[in-house]
Amino acid sequence: MKALLCEEPGRLSVISRPVPVPAAGEVLVRIRRVGVCGTDFHIFQGKHPFLEYPRVMGHELSGTVEAAPEGSRLKTGENVYIVPYLSCGKCVACRKGVTNACQNIAVLGVHKDGGMAEFLCVPEGNVVPTGTASLDDAAMIEFLAIGAHGVKRGQVTAEDKVLVVGSGPIGMSAIIFAKARGAQVSVMDMREDRLAFTRDMLGADHLVTADAGAEEAAKRITQGDFYDVVIDATGNAGAMQRGFGFIAHGGRYVLVSVVRQDITFSDPEFHKRETTLYASRNAQPDDFAEVVRQMEAGRVPTRALNTHRGALGDAPGLFQDWLKPEAGVIKAILEV
Repeated sequence: MKALLCEEPGRLSVISRPVPVPAAGEVLVRIRRVGVCGTDFHIFQGKHPFLEYPRVMGHELSGTVEAAPEGSRLKTGENVYIVPYLSCGKCVACRKGVTNACQNIAVLGVHKDGGMAEFLCVPEGNVVPTGTASLDDAAMIEFLAIGAHGVKRGQVTAEDKVLVVGSGPIGMSAIIFAKARGAQVSVMDMREDRLAFTRDMLGADHLVTADAGAEEAAKRITQGDFYDVVIDATGNAGAMQRGFGFIAHGGRYVLVSVVRQDITFSDPEFHKRETTLYASRNAQPDDFAEVVRQMEAGRVPTRALNTHRGALGDAPGLFQDWLKPEAGVIKAILEV
């Protein structure tokens, strides 16, 4: 089979390797679509904190069942999406049901080879029928689930004023699911084109340019209260630290981003607000189910989000092009 290998930062190669043989309890999936994530671009650029090279990337996956274990609920030829977080089921997090924070987690395409290949073996419990979703839409479920999880972590309600900082795909997914809960949503970013997209396609209520006047703009929008929930999806340590200043007294701060650096904040400011700080890692099965529900309800504009596509074999050149800001990529999908 063909697979796309990131040999080292900046170097992708299409290689040939044997079709994997499923172990007991595994499903052999013929991969059909792979969403290209910010994580994949970070791996390509050498910026990911949890990775060793070489690596086959790809964790936003949909395909068809090629072979399933005897007695499986899955049928050969059935369209499926893959939950790419392989948890141990035994550690303290797994025993609590927090499988997304498993101590021994292996994320496809990060800790072990992923789905930028023609075939992939996955534990049966991580393979889910797509239902009415197309293969294209199903390849976007995972990144949308990350935003849904962040919104859930922040306990967003219809009474809340929410600020989403960073309007890349994960930030956009947070906007979608905060709006689905009825919240008033402001979006902050440096890119005016991304801000306009969130207003026109996702229904963002207010836009804030991430410049020197952002705090005053946020104060004006919220009548001086600032935000009940701030969700950071920037992947930028400076922005993550600045975000503490946008939180209302009694507010919640959700860090969806992960960076290599330490994050610091003013302890007196943190305490006087009685701020609640949440990490938000990956997603849980109910987050994936929520994405599917909102897709079926027509609240996820998947066609607008999927701005670019190409073939797996063309990916070495496409990655270089898609990284350029002028390319205007929101979500790119590779066809396998």
